[in-house]
Amino acid sequence: MPAHSELDWDLLRYFLEAARAQTLAGAARKLGTEHTTIGRRLAALERALGAALVLRGPDGLRLTALGEQLVPIAEQMERSVQSLRDLAERGVARVRLAVPSGFARLFVAELGALRERHPGLLLEIVSGARLVDLEQSEADLALRGAPIDQSDLIARRLCESGWSLYAASSYLERRAAPGNLADLSGHDLIGFHPSLGQLPAAQWLEQRAAPGSVVLRSREMTDMVAAASSGLGLGVLPCVLADVEPGLVRLTSQVLATRTLSLVYRREMRLSAPVSAVIDFVFDVIRANANLIEGTRAPDGPRA
Repeated sequence: MPAHSELDWDLLRYFLEAARAQTLAGAARKLGTEHTTIGRRLAALERALGAALVLRGPDGLRLTALGEQLVPIAEQMERSVQSLRDLAERGVARVRLAVPSGFARLFVAELGALRERHPGLLLEIVSGARLVDLEQSEADLALRGAPIDQSDLIARRLCESGWSLYAASSYLERRAAPGNLADLSGHDLIGFHPSLGQLPAAQWLEQRAAPGSVVLRSREMTDMVAAASSGLGLGVLPCVLADVEPGLVRLTSQVLATRTLSLVYRREMRLSAPVSAVIDFVFDVIRANANLIEGTRAPDGPRA
Protein backbone atom coordinates (compact mmCIF):
# COMPACT_ATOMS: atom_id res chain seq x y z
CA MET A 1 0.00 0.00 0.00
CA PRO A 2 1.41 3.45 -0.82
CA ALA A 3 2.77 5.13 2.29
CA HIS A 4 0.58 8.22 1.85
CA SER A 5 -2.67 6.32 1.43
CA GLU A 6 -5.28 6.09 4.16
CA LEU A 7 -7.88 3.35 4.43
CA ASP A 8 -11.17 4.15 6.14
CA TRP A 9 -14.23 2.09 6.98
CA ASP A 10 -16.47 4.09 4.67
CA LEU A 11 -14.59 2.81 1.60
CA LEU A 12 -14.73 -0.75 2.89
CA ARG A 13 -18.48 -0.41 3.54
CA TYR A 14 -19.12 0.45 -0.10
CA PHE A 15 -16.86 -2.38 -1.26
CA LEU A 16 -18.65 -4.89 0.97
CA GLU A 17 -22.10 -4.00 -0.32
CA ALA A 18 -20.83 -4.15 -3.91
CA ALA A 19 -19.33 -7.58 -3.26
CA ARG A 20 -22.63 -8.81 -1.81
CA ALA A 21 -24.82 -7.37 -4.57
CA GLN A 22 -22.35 -8.19 -7.37
CA THR A 23 -23.57 -5.07 -9.20
CA LEU A 24 -23.06 -1.36 -8.67
CA ALA A 25 -26.81 -0.76 -9.02
CA GLY A 26 -27.65 -3.37 -6.37
CA ALA A 27 -25.18 -1.88 -3.90
CA ALA A 28 -26.53 1.60 -4.64
CA ARG A 29 -30.08 0.51 -3.84
CA LYS A 30 -28.96 -1.00 -0.53
CA LEU A 31 -27.03 2.11 0.49
CA GLY A 32 -29.53 4.61 -0.90
CA THR A 33 -27.10 6.30 -3.27
CA GLU A 34 -26.16 6.41 -6.97
CA HIS A 35 -24.28 3.64 -8.73
CA THR A 36 -21.68 6.20 -9.83
CA THR A 37 -20.94 6.90 -6.17
CA ILE A 38 -20.33 3.19 -5.57
CA GLY A 39 -17.98 3.13 -8.55
CA ARG A 40 -16.01 6.12 -7.29
CA ARG A 41 -15.66 4.63 -3.80
CA LEU A 42 -14.46 1.31 -5.21
CA ALA A 43 -11.91 3.10 -7.34
CA ALA A 44 -10.71 5.10 -4.33
CA LEU A 45 -10.28 1.92 -2.28
CA GLU A 46 -8.36 0.24 -5.09
CA ARG A 47 -6.06 3.28 -5.32
CA ALA A 48 -5.50 3.17 -1.56
CA LEU A 49 -4.58 -0.50 -1.73
CA GLY A 50 -2.66 -0.22 -4.97
CA ALA A 51 -4.46 -3.24 -6.46
CA ALA A 52 -7.71 -4.18 -8.19
CA LEU A 53 -10.52 -5.64 -6.07
CA VAL A 54 -13.26 -6.16 -8.66
CA LEU A 55 -13.48 -6.86 -12.35
CA ARG A 56 -16.30 -5.05 -14.12
CA GLY A 57 -18.20 -6.84 -16.88
CA PRO A 58 -21.56 -6.88 -18.66
CA ASP A 59 -22.92 -9.33 -16.09
CA GLY A 60 -21.84 -7.27 -13.08
CA LEU A 61 -18.89 -7.42 -10.72
CA ARG A 62 -16.48 -10.29 -10.15
CA LEU A 63 -14.04 -10.22 -7.24
CA THR A 64 -10.32 -10.56 -7.81
CA ALA A 65 -8.26 -12.86 -5.58
CA LEU A 66 -7.47 -9.90 -3.32
CA GLY A 67 -11.15 -8.91 -3.27
CA GLU A 68 -12.11 -12.41 -2.13
CA GLN A 69 -9.60 -12.19 0.73
CA LEU A 70 -10.80 -8.73 1.73
CA VAL A 71 -14.49 -9.69 2.14
CA PRO A 72 -14.21 -11.56 5.50
CA ILE A 73 -11.94 -8.83 6.87
CA ALA A 74 -14.47 -6.16 5.89
CA GLU A 75 -17.29 -8.23 7.43
CA GLN A 76 -15.41 -8.42 10.73
CA MET A 77 -14.88 -4.65 10.64
CA GLU A 78 -18.59 -4.20 9.94
CA ARG A 79 -19.46 -6.18 13.08
CA SER A 80 -16.92 -4.20 15.12
CA VAL A 81 -18.34 -0.88 13.91
CA GLN A 82 -21.85 -2.00 14.77
CA SER A 83 -20.69 -3.03 18.24
CA LEU A 84 -19.14 0.41 18.79
CA ARG A 85 -22.36 2.07 17.69
CA ASP A 86 -24.32 -0.08 20.08
CA LEU A 87 -22.03 0.89 22.97
CA ALA A 88 -22.34 4.56 22.14
CA GLU A 89 -26.13 4.54 21.87
CA ARG A 90 -27.09 6.36 25.07
CA GLY A 91 -25.31 3.78 27.16
CA VAL A 92 -28.11 1.34 26.40
CA ALA A 93 -27.31 -2.29 25.61
CA ARG A 94 -29.28 -3.10 22.46
CA VAL A 95 -30.10 -6.69 21.47
CA ARG A 96 -31.92 -7.48 18.23
CA LEU A 97 -34.18 -10.54 18.23
CA ALA A 98 -35.69 -11.80 14.95
CA VAL A 99 -38.91 -13.81 15.27
CA PRO A 100 -41.40 -15.37 12.82
CA SER A 101 -44.54 -13.41 11.97
CA GLY A 102 -46.95 -13.32 14.90
CA PHE A 103 -44.48 -14.32 17.62
CA ALA A 104 -43.67 -10.75 18.65
CA ARG A 105 -46.76 -10.44 20.86
CA LEU A 106 -45.55 -13.29 23.11
CA PHE A 107 -42.40 -11.33 23.93
CA VAL A 108 -43.97 -7.88 24.06
CA ALA A 109 -46.33 -9.10 26.79
CA GLU A 110 -43.33 -9.91 29.02
CA LEU A 111 -41.06 -6.96 28.23
CA GLY A 112 -41.96 -5.22 31.49
CA ALA A 113 -40.44 -8.06 33.50
CA LEU A 114 -37.31 -8.01 31.35
CA ARG A 115 -36.92 -4.26 31.86
CA GLU A 116 -37.29 -4.65 35.61
CA ARG A 117 -34.49 -7.20 35.70
CA HIS A 118 -32.28 -5.35 33.19
CA PRO A 119 -33.21 -1.63 33.09
CA GLY A 120 -30.30 -0.78 30.78
CA LEU A 121 -31.32 -3.33 28.15
CA LEU A 122 -33.17 -2.37 24.96
CA LEU A 123 -34.73 -5.27 23.06
CA GLU A 124 -35.44 -4.73 19.37
CA ILE A 125 -37.82 -7.26 17.83
CA VAL A 126 -37.65 -7.87 14.08
CA SER A 127 -40.72 -9.78 12.89
CA GLY A 128 -41.36 -11.36 9.50
CA ALA A 129 -41.00 -14.37 7.26
CA ARG A 130 -37.61 -13.36 5.82
CA LEU A 131 -34.64 -15.12 7.37
CA VAL A 132 -32.26 -12.51 8.75
CA ASP A 133 -28.55 -12.99 8.12
CA LEU A 134 -26.95 -13.42 11.54
CA GLU A 135 -23.48 -13.55 10.04
CA GLN A 136 -24.06 -10.12 8.54
CA SER A 137 -25.27 -8.79 11.92
CA GLU A 138 -28.86 -8.20 10.78
CA ALA A 139 -29.85 -9.54 14.22
CA ASP A 140 -28.15 -10.93 17.31
CA LEU A 141 -30.61 -13.76 17.93
CA ALA A 142 -33.25 -15.45 15.79
CA LEU A 143 -36.11 -17.87 16.31
CA ARG A 144 -35.96 -20.29 13.42
CA GLY A 145 -37.67 -23.40 12.17
CA ALA A 146 -35.30 -23.89 9.24
CA PRO A 147 -32.36 -26.31 9.61
CA ILE A 148 -29.04 -24.74 10.55
CA ASP A 149 -26.01 -25.83 8.54
CA GLN A 150 -23.51 -23.09 9.41
CA SER A 151 -20.77 -24.23 11.77
CA ASP A 152 -20.30 -20.82 13.39
CA LEU A 153 -23.95 -20.65 14.50
CA ILE A 154 -25.40 -22.24 17.62
CA ALA A 155 -28.96 -23.60 17.50
CA ARG A 156 -30.71 -24.41 20.80
CA ARG A 157 -34.01 -26.27 20.58
CA LEU A 158 -36.99 -24.47 22.14
CA CYS A 159 -40.08 -26.57 21.32
CA GLU A 160 -42.16 -27.95 18.46
CA SER A 161 -44.31 -25.46 16.56
CA GLY A 162 -47.68 -27.00 15.68
CA TRP A 163 -50.09 -26.33 12.81
CA SER A 164 -53.74 -27.27 12.41
CA LEU A 165 -56.72 -26.64 10.11
CA TYR A 166 -58.89 -23.55 10.65
CA ALA A 167 -61.80 -21.72 9.08
CA ALA A 168 -63.92 -18.69 9.89
CA SER A 169 -67.49 -19.15 11.10
CA SER A 170 -68.64 -17.21 8.04
CA TYR A 171 -66.96 -19.76 5.77
CA LEU A 172 -68.53 -22.67 7.65
CA GLU A 173 -71.95 -21.11 7.19
CA ARG A 174 -71.45 -21.46 3.42
CA ARG A 175 -69.75 -24.85 3.40
CA ALA A 176 -69.72 -27.66 5.93
CA ALA A 177 -66.41 -28.51 7.56
CA PRO A 178 -64.63 -31.39 5.82
CA GLY A 179 -65.62 -34.71 7.31
CA ASN A 180 -62.42 -36.35 6.09
CA LEU A 181 -59.18 -34.42 6.48
CA ALA A 182 -57.59 -36.53 3.76
CA ASP A 183 -60.02 -35.04 1.23
CA LEU A 184 -60.37 -31.25 1.01
CA SER A 185 -61.97 -31.27 -2.42
CA GLY A 186 -64.81 -28.80 -2.79
CA HIS A 187 -63.16 -26.32 -0.41
CA ASP A 188 -61.36 -23.05 -1.04
CA LEU A 189 -57.88 -23.17 0.43
CA ILE A 190 -55.37 -20.58 1.59
CA GLY A 191 -52.00 -21.83 0.39
CA PHE A 192 -48.34 -21.17 1.01
CA HIS A 193 -46.02 -19.17 -1.19
CA PRO A 194 -43.73 -21.48 -3.23
CA SER A 195 -40.74 -20.25 -1.20
CA LEU A 196 -42.30 -21.98 1.84
CA GLY A 197 -42.84 -25.28 0.05
CA GLN A 198 -40.44 -27.08 2.41
CA LEU A 199 -42.68 -26.40 5.41
CA PRO A 200 -44.36 -29.58 6.71
CA ALA A 201 -47.65 -27.64 6.90
CA ALA A 202 -47.35 -26.59 3.24
CA GLN A 203 -46.63 -30.16 2.19
CA TRP A 204 -49.60 -31.47 4.19
CA LEU A 205 -51.92 -29.04 2.44
CA GLU A 206 -50.56 -29.53 -1.07
CA GLN A 207 -51.00 -33.30 -0.77
CA ARG A 208 -54.72 -32.78 -0.10
CA ALA A 209 -55.50 -29.78 -2.27
CA ALA A 210 -57.52 -30.34 -5.42
CA PRO A 211 -56.38 -28.56 -8.62
CA GLY A 212 -57.53 -24.96 -8.61
CA SER A 213 -58.70 -25.02 -5.00
CA VAL A 214 -56.05 -22.58 -3.72
CA VAL A 215 -57.53 -19.08 -3.82
CA LEU A 216 -54.63 -17.22 -2.19
CA ARG A 217 -50.95 -17.84 -1.50
CA SER A 218 -48.82 -15.90 0.97
CA ARG A 219 -45.47 -16.14 2.75
CA GLU A 220 -46.61 -14.14 5.79
CA MET A 221 -48.46 -16.18 8.42
CA THR A 222 -50.27 -13.13 9.78
CA ASP A 223 -51.67 -12.44 6.30
CA MET A 224 -52.81 -16.06 6.00
CA VAL A 225 -54.57 -15.82 9.37
CA ALA A 226 -56.27 -12.60 8.27
CA ALA A 227 -57.42 -14.24 5.03
CA ALA A 228 -58.86 -17.22 6.88
CA SER A 229 -60.55 -14.95 9.41
CA SER A 230 -62.24 -13.06 6.58
CA GLY A 231 -63.89 -16.29 5.42
CA LEU A 232 -61.82 -16.67 2.25
CA GLY A 233 -61.08 -20.36 2.79
CA LEU A 234 -59.59 -23.11 4.94
CA GLY A 235 -56.05 -22.60 6.17
CA VAL A 236 -53.37 -24.76 7.78
CA LEU A 237 -52.10 -22.21 10.25
CA PRO A 238 -49.69 -21.95 13.19
CA CYS A 239 -51.59 -22.81 16.36
CA VAL A 240 -49.79 -20.02 18.22
CA LEU A 241 -51.60 -17.51 16.00
CA ALA A 242 -54.84 -19.19 15.03
CA ASP A 243 -55.85 -20.66 18.41
CA VAL A 244 -56.17 -17.16 19.87
CA GLU A 245 -57.79 -15.57 16.81
CA PRO A 246 -61.43 -14.86 17.78
CA GLY A 247 -62.77 -15.23 14.26
CA LEU A 248 -61.37 -18.70 13.63
CA VAL A 249 -62.66 -22.20 14.38
CA ARG A 250 -60.14 -25.00 14.74
CA LEU A 251 -61.55 -27.91 12.73
CA THR A 252 -59.61 -30.69 14.45
CA SER A 253 -57.87 -31.18 17.77
CA GLN A 254 -55.06 -32.90 15.86
CA VAL A 255 -51.76 -31.17 15.25
CA LEU A 256 -51.38 -31.78 11.52
CA ALA A 257 -47.78 -30.68 11.07
CA THR A 258 -44.88 -29.71 13.30
CA ARG A 259 -41.53 -28.02 12.97
CA THR A 260 -38.77 -27.68 15.53
CA LEU A 261 -38.36 -24.12 16.76
CA SER A 262 -34.81 -23.17 17.76
CA LEU A 263 -32.99 -20.11 19.06
CA VAL A 264 -29.99 -19.36 16.83
CA TYR A 265 -27.04 -17.04 17.35
CA ARG A 266 -23.36 -16.64 16.51
CA ARG A 267 -20.96 -18.40 18.86
CA GLU A 268 -19.35 -15.20 20.11
CA MET A 269 -22.74 -13.77 21.10
CA ARG A 270 -22.97 -15.98 24.20
CA LEU A 271 -20.08 -14.00 25.71
CA SER A 272 -22.23 -10.85 25.77
CA ALA A 273 -24.05 -10.29 29.07
CA PRO A 274 -27.02 -8.47 27.41
CA VAL A 275 -27.41 -11.22 24.81
CA SER A 276 -27.19 -13.85 27.53
CA ALA A 277 -29.98 -12.09 29.41
CA VAL A 278 -32.19 -12.09 26.30
CA ILE A 279 -31.43 -15.78 25.69
CA ASP A 280 -32.76 -16.57 29.18
CA PHE A 281 -35.75 -14.30 28.52
CA VAL A 282 -36.58 -16.12 25.25
CA PHE A 283 -36.46 -19.52 26.95
CA ASP A 284 -38.72 -18.28 29.77
CA VAL A 285 -41.31 -16.87 27.33
CA ILE A 286 -41.31 -19.96 25.11
CA ARG A 287 -41.56 -22.28 28.12
CA ALA A 288 -44.58 -20.33 29.42
CA ASN A 289 -46.29 -20.53 26.01
CA ALA A 290 -45.13 -23.99 24.90
CA ASN A 291 -48.61 -25.57 24.86
CA LEU A 292 -49.99 -22.75 22.74
CA ILE A 293 -47.06 -22.92 20.30
CA GLU A 294 -47.24 -26.71 20.07
CA GLY A 295 -51.00 -26.64 19.56
CA THR A 296 -51.78 -28.79 22.59
CA ARG A 297 -53.33 -26.11 24.77
CA ALA A 298 -56.96 -26.74 25.69
CA PRO A 299 -59.01 -24.44 23.44
CA ASP A 300 -60.95 -21.58 25.03
CA GLY A 301 -64.11 -22.40 23.10
CA PRO A 302 -65.71 -25.26 21.20
CA ARG A 303 -63.80 -26.76 18.30
CA ALA A 304 -65.25 -28.91 15.60
